Amino acid sequence: MHRRTALSWPAAAVAAFIALPIVSLLWSVSNADAGARDILAHLAGTVLPGYVATSLLLMAAVGAGAAVVGVATAWVVAAHDFPGRRVYEWALILPLAMPTYVMAYAFTDFFQFSGPVQTLLRDLTGQPRLPWFPAIRSWYGAALVFIFAFYPYVYLLTRTAFLERSPRLSEAARTLGCGPARAFFAVVLPLARPAAVAGITLVLMETLADYGAVSYFGVQTFTTGIYRAWLSMGDRIAAAQLASALLAFVFVLVWLERRSRTRLRFHAGAQRHEQAPRRLSGRRAVWANLVCLVPLTLGFLLPVAIMLRFAAQDFHVIDWNRYAMWLGNTLRLAATTSVLAVVLALGLAYAARLAPGRLVRAANSVAGMGYAVPGAVLAVGLLILVGALDGRLEAWGWSFQGTLTGTLTLLVYAYLVRFLAVALQTTEAGLAKITPSLDASARSLGAGTWELLARVHQPLLRRSLLTAALLVFVDVMKELPATLVLRPFNFDTLAVITDHLAADERLGEAAVPALTIVLAGLLPVIVLARAISRRDKLTKS
Repeated sequence: MHRRTALSWPAAAVAAFIALPIVSLLWSVSNADAGARDILAHLAGTVLPGYVATSLLLMAAVGAGAAVVGVATAWVVAAHDFPGRRVYEWALILPLAMPTYVMAYAFTDFFQFSGPVQTLLRDLTGQPRLPWFPAIRSWYGAALVFIFAFYPYVYLLTRTAFLERSPRLSEAARTLGCGPARAFFAVVLPLARPAAVAGITLVLMETLADYGAVSYFGVQTFTTGIYRAWLSMGDRIAAAQLASALLAFVFVLVWLERRSRTRLRFHAGAQRHEQAPRRLSGRRAVWANLVCLVPLTLGFLLPVAIMLRFAAQDFHVIDWNRYAMWLGNTLRLAATTSVLAVVLALGLAYAARLAPGRLVRAANSVAGMGYAVPGAVLAVGLLILVGALDGRLEAWGWSFQGTLTGTLTLLVYAYLVRFLAVALQTTEAGLAKITPSLDASARSLGAGTWELLARVHQPLLRRSLLTAALLVFVDVMKELPATLVLRPFNFDTLAVITDHLAADERLGEAAVPALTIVLAGLLPVIVLARAISRRDKLTKS
């Protein structure tokens, strides 16, 4: 019992550490005075309806588009065999390595008035202008970026659901006279609905959290409103209220997704072997390749090609000394955060394994919610927390003059709150593969708690811990919103400098740091692709 208590309370302390920025934000809004309520009323009568409308419009368009692309590619790859299928199985997740703001720069160059698409259309039609061609720097341009950047979330989850479907269900539908299309919509797709809904929820949360792409396109969403209120107008109260509204959006999405899973029951039955894919040839094989190649091209190949062209054109003007400094700053932050995140995640997961009480389960749930919190919301919550702490210390006669604000310590704290969930889920998955009988055998030989961890679990968890560190490392490299607000003065990372250079239309100089982020993002994608390949081999065997 003492061992359980000793493990439970540190886990609860870590959960409180993660929840502090959100609690401070909610406390600030709930304890607002009359002046703050007047500001909220002013926001509600001016900019808030526009933020809500634009955010909802983006969510509807991106959710529908990502659902169509993700489900279509998943079904084509999971249920059919055609030339190129083995490549598409892993290549379709490559857009996860592409930050949305990098894709926004590439799409703007490709689809703008002077870009190759409109130039070709003007040459073909003989018209000097194309008034019917939509402007890329708009909400539908942002929706296009998000669809092809985030569809892999839907693809990964629904592909797994399609692979695990029972062959008997499709056979029963065919015996009742259903053709392939009708059987898909009447039987297969409804069974994959929980996976599709979970993927779409992730897509919508990423859409709400994005700042780089919507800022570059000039789209007025909650995230851009928060930054404008805090950085441009210096209005902390307005930023906190907008951040709390955005947080409410995210919590509603999470609640709806969980409610959709609890109200429905889907059972695949005892037979879980993979159904033999349908062989495609000729015209059907060509269409299958197009279904997969279009999103892969727009989500990864085209942006990479455009950024490479930018880098080649302006290679001579790149300041390599400053690039080395930005890269060093980024690597230092990412390495520090990944090590701390893995240590905390291992402690939480190990506590849940050895002392699975209510307190530990609640602590792990709280620690895992940080990934759902947008970086803009997190930044506002942290600044409010640090401001309140500085004020309290000054009231006690300890004048630190904002020592924590604008420091690397605060920035790493923000990263830990945001990305600890990634390390925790990976570590928990690794621990779940270790049979409890191994723990019992080690304890029967006299191994204590920490000796069990050091000599038994840690060697077996080495691959999972390295994967967790890699995922956190890359997420930190790509993170833009929190870094923009919380970084120290004159301290730039690759993500921040890419955003600044692109905003100044210096895309050639922005290309090299952008491609560096993409290259780093490929590492976890490769790990994920290998995991998919191993799982498919196990399923077939």
